Amino acid sequence: MTASIPDLLRLVAVPALGWAAWRDVKTRRVPNRTWLPLLGVAVLALAVEVWQVWTGTTVGYVNQRAYFLRVLISVGFVVPLAYGFWWIGGFGGADAKALITLAVLFPTFPTYLFPDFALPVVVPTLGVFAMSVLSNTVVVGLFYPVALTLRNAAGGHVAKAMVIGRPVATERVTEEYGRLLQTPDGFTRRGLDLDALRMYLTWRGANFAELRAEPDEFRDPESIPAETNPPGDGAIAVPDGGRPAPDDEATAGDPPADADEEDVPEETEIADPWGAERFFEEIEGSAYGTTPEQLREGLTVLTSEDEVWITPGIPFLVPMFLGLLLGLTYGDVLYAVIEGLGVF
Repeated sequence: MTASIPDLLRLVAVPALGWAAWRDVKTRRVPNRTWLPLLGVAVLALAVEVWQVWTGTTVGYVNQRAYFLRVLISVGFVVPLAYGFWWIGGFGGADAKALITLAVLFPTFPTYLFPDFALPVVVPTLGVFAMSVLSNTVVVGLFYPVALTLRNAAGGHVAKAMVIGRPVATERVTEEYGRLLQTPDGFTRRGLDLDALRMYLTWRGANFAELRAEPDEFRDPESIPAETNPPGDGAIAVPDGGRPAPDDEATAGDPPADADEEDVPEETEIADPWGAERFFEEIEGSAYGTTPEQLREGLTVLTSEDEVWITPGIPFLVPMFLGLLLGLTYGDVLYAVIEGLGVF
């Protein structure tokens, strides 16, 4: 394989983004230190390439005006776009940092020459590689709800939430990442974030199995200790998301035998049910955008249902990593489809 030095340096993005995607799946956390070395490589590769293009020492003909326009679009448009998506809540912090890094690392399409062919195969007219990675990411992401729907249908789980979620046993919900798709009134796309649930349990020093077993007691804000704990960040640390389960676990996740829906008092009967308002007053910052009402509704569902629907979501870094691999090999998938339809 033959390529310029900047394009060879850029290949470091493959293992780096692959590791970040794996980490995102396992923990939904990607440390900031992941991006700084990669950004350093990006700046170095861009500086070398800019010098080569400016001095005319690049391998093969390069249109200077087109090159610098593409760099301007990648750095001047894609970078603010990634930041804007993060600012409005469309991206997570790691997602935005990954796209920003790729925008600096790949302002134009790289070229990798082999004896009988060259990669990428499909290079769009715009030629801004980071934009193509983003469009590839969207295309890859479209397959996720299809696969999820087929999986749910095959398992006999047919419901309104089957396109974006999956059912889990309620007693295992704190072992999952994602968001609850239920409220006491039915389906919702903006249910309780499970990271926020773990933060709440840690804050009040509670065990999820205990909370499910004695919902009336835990709904009373007077049951919250005077001295609460730092909530942490909601990452999965132990299976139940709070402190270790008590020794007697035989019925830890089951509601009392004499409990039913009619025994559960309306939340409006007491002030600040579950201590939700106090929780948000005491923690620093927000709990992943969760509101006191979402917390109350989520806890009501989780203490009254044996099975709930959650949306695990697909960590955006996973389709972005696949979009990068597609971009480096095939090229811009969406452009190829549109061109094949005769739009261009």
